[in-house]
Amino acid sequence: MHFLDPSPQLQESLWEGIRAALATQRPILTHLNADTTWLLQLPYPHGTPRPFARSRFNILIDPWLRGKQSDVASWFSSQWHSIDASVQTILELNELLHDNEEAVQVLDGTIEHIRSKVYPGQNIPNDEAGNKMLNHDAQRSFIDAVVVSHEFTDHCHKQTLMEVDPTTPVFATNRAAAIIRSWKHFDTVLDTPPFSSNDPDWRSTSLSPLPTWLGISRVVTESDALYYHSAILITFDLNPQKRSGITSASESHSHDISVDPPAPAESLIYTPHGIHAQHLRCLSVANPPLRTLALLHGLHDVQISVKQLNLGAHNGLQAQRICDAKYWISTHDEVKKASGFITPALYRKVLTLKEALDEEKRQRGGEFRDESQLAGMKEVTFADLKSGESLLLL
Repeated sequence: MHFLDPSPQLQESLWEGIRAALATQRPILTHLNADTTWLLQLPYPHGTPRPFARSRFNILIDPWLRGKQSDVASWFSSQWHSIDASVQTILELNELLHDNEEAVQVLDGTIEHIRSKVYPGQNIPNDEAGNKMLNHDAQRSFIDAVVVSHEFTDHCHKQTLMEVDPTTPVFATNRAAAIIRSWKHFDTVLDTPPFSSNDPDWRSTSLSPLPTWLGISRVVTESDALYYHSAILITFDLNPQKRSGITSASESHSHDISVDPPAPAESLIYTPHGIHAQHLRCLSVANPPLRTLALLHGLHDVQISVKQLNLGAHNGLQAQRICDAKYWISTHDEVKKASGFITPALYRKVLTLKEALDEEKRQRGGEFRDESQLAGMKEVTFADLKSGESLLLL
């Protein structure tokens, strides 16, 4: 197991970081607050359609940037961030994404090419040409999709979501989708489809208006009536042209299976409360096959009275052994400021990954008896990203 300190990555300049991302054409994951709001930036695959002057498809997950969240009523339960989010508004986030795209276009030569066509013979610096080229686009949303994992207001935060451009499609679990539709703010609110061993083709979860190389679904524990312990599954194929089953954009959302075995696509599993680990076994029968790139699962064990809320590090260890993710990233572990009737009943056991592994060893008599008990743990990279920190997923 490798423990990642993201600070060396963060010490790079913006330009160096973008160069690295462009060179690898790999996803970038950013923790927007200290709790469970994330930005996933996926590079558009080569040869696939993309909007003008765009290099990445940006997915905003469970946005709660500032203000209070309450469930049931304020007197029952209220929470506030104890650590400020790295951006305070959706407008601020959108401006950063716009500036990021502008820098990308300078670095990859797009602006230089367009400058020579639009301003022939004029001595206009690249940054000014970029401004002229992108300023007409600066007010549009650079957030391409929003994902909401639960109906609870620390995931489905109305104040934050109402700042998002109404044309942005929202993918939400059933109860959350119904709540969001009731606001009559968004043009498109879709229920996230289930992914299971009964329908193991992740491409069927690529609902329009998603590009065909991207799917968003949910994995649930069927015995959990409230779907509290569930997972969002974001699947993506960054090399779709290498699969003979996808030949042109005209085949949009028609998923013909190739004669040749398709290359594995990748997935990110986001489970802020944890999902009972055995319910991730359906990923092993995915067809076309999937490789789990990242698992977002918290370490803190949280309960209210006898009700288990966040499953914590020990369940995370079991989940990692099943899905064998390349990265395990902690989520939903912010110790928030809280008040209300239910607060005294809240119990939180704070564990580090090392402490969880040490507890397992003690329970097994002081050592792991065979390699199978360490399966999925040797090569995983663990990261605890603070508010505003990013990770390039290689």
